[in-house]
Amino acid sequence: MKVEFLGRYLAAMLLAGAGIAGASSHGQTATEPRTDTDLTKAVRHEIAMYPRYSLWDDVEFRVSNGQVQLLGAVNQPYKKSDIERLVRSIPGVAGVSDEIKVLPLSPSDDRLRLQVARAIFRDPALSRYSMGAVPSIHILVDNGHVTLAGVVGSEMDKNIAGIRANGAGLSFGSVTNNLQVEHPAKKS
Repeated sequence: MKVEFLGRYLAAMLLAGAGIAGASSHGQTATEPRTDTDLTKAVRHEIAMYPRYSLWDDVEFRVSNGQVQLLGAVNQPYKKSDIERLVRSIPGVAGVSDEIKVLPLSPSDDRLRLQVARAIFRDPALSRYSMGAVPSIHILVDNGHVTLAGVVGSEMDKNIAGIRANGAGLSFGSVTNNLQVEHPAKKS
C-alpha cells in the first residue's frame, strides 16, 4: 500500500512539475523582445552567458530594426558559429550579420596571450580586473599583435595595463590599447 501511494505521489509531482514548466515557457512567448532596446539586452545577455566566452574573446554587436551585426574577435572557430546560433535563436531577431573574426590558431599566440595576462593581472593595481567568470580586460592576439579591449575604472588603470602588456616579453608585434575608461575624469 505504501509503495502504491508513493508511486501515485511521485506521478502527481511529475505532472505538476510538467504543468509548471509548460506554463512558464508559455509565458515567455508573451514577452518576446520586440524593440531594438529589448533585443540589445537579450543579445548582451546571450553573449555574456555563453559558457565558452573568455578573456581571449571580444564580441561586440549592433542592433537596427531587428537586424543584429556581430563584430569583434574570438580565439576558436566554434565560438563564432555558437554565438551566431545563439543570437539567431533570440525571439524577435530578424537577421544576423556575423562579422566576428576568428583569430589564428597559433601556439606562439597562445603563449603570448598567457604572458600578457600574467603581466597584467599580477600587477596589484590591476588584479581586481581578473575577478569574475570573464575578466573585464580582454586580450586578443593576432599573429603576435596584442589588442587590449574591455573596460577599466580609470585612465591610470588603462595606462598601467598598456605598460604591462608592452613589457610582457614581446619579441615582435605591438600592443594596441583599446581599453575604455568606465568613468573618465572630467577636465576643467
